[in-house]
Amino acid sequence: MTELRTPRLRLHPIDSAEGERIVGRRPGAGDDWAEDFPFDGDILGVRGFLAATAAYGDRRPFGHYRITRVADGKAIGGIGFKGQPDNGRIEVGYGLAPSARGNGYAAEALAVLLSLATDHGLSCVVAETTDDNVASRRTLERAGFRHVGSNDDLHRYEVTLGAPWQPTQAAQPRPPAAGGS
Repeated sequence: MTELRTPRLRLHPIDSAEGERIVGRRPGAGDDWAEDFPFDGDILGVRGFLAATAAYGDRRPFGHYRITRVADGKAIGGIGFKGQPDNGRIEVGYGLAPSARGNGYAAEALAVLLSLATDHGLSCVVAETTDDNVASRRTLERAGFRHVGSNDDLHRYEVTLGAPWQPTQAAQPRPPAAGGS
């Protein structure tokens, strides 16, 4: 499977070997990581990916993606699907290294995954975040998700996919610059 791209990001589908390097915090040849990548959230997400891959095999395109910033080629986080689609629904999770936060990268990466889910005929994507993670809640809202409920400290969001869906302006990937690819 090929990378997903926006003008500012590359979303690279990881395999088990890369997942093991991320979990072990041991970059290999060709890995170019931001100084604070991977952070603890990346490790948790990739561990889930590795467990699912070990149990069920390669789940692409519904796997885990390394987020790389185009400007400097550094890996800055991860995003991926939690499990496989179930009745047209799937859950997504994401995280960015602290040095990459506050730039709209997460909402931009979410917009690309929502397009992928739409292209594969899914009807709904869900996500959860904690009450104290205000930045994540705002990211979900910028990417077009709506709050659908809470359970104690956990907030649940979802977005319905299809023709009427459009992410907010802040989450839409920008068209490539002239001459760029």
